[in-house]
Amino acid sequence: MAKKVLIVDDSLYMRTVIKDALVTAGFDVVGQAANGETAIDMAIELQPDLITLDNILPDMLGLDILNVLKSEEIDSKIIMISAVGQESVVEEGLKRGASKYIVKPFTSEQLIATVNEVVAG
Repeated sequence: MAKKVLIVDDSLYMRTVIKDALVTAGFDVVGQAANGETAIDMAIELQPDLITLDNILPDMLGLDILNVLKSEEIDSKIIMISAVGQESVVEEGLKRGASKYIVKPFTSEQLIATVNEVVAG
């Protein structure tokens, strides 16, 4: 059965790029969110296997969303995807529960390789 993925990014373009890559690779994109509040609601409702999470959203930071998901005991694996690649931010994301951190821009091949690695555990 295809792994369920929730895509969180405020950019429609980025969501489309990520979705196209994931669908082509055989994943089931079950939802897309453009802000943190929607992302949290959808994560709780959909319980996806994987969440791709942008760090800079209109209403909150991805780092803060990681804290909420942990407190809600959401078991989804999380890959942070952000243009912010400072080591301190990357380390903080991983410390708060993200499995991997991808810095934009990235290729579809990089994305799928990382997703497969995280899903495989």
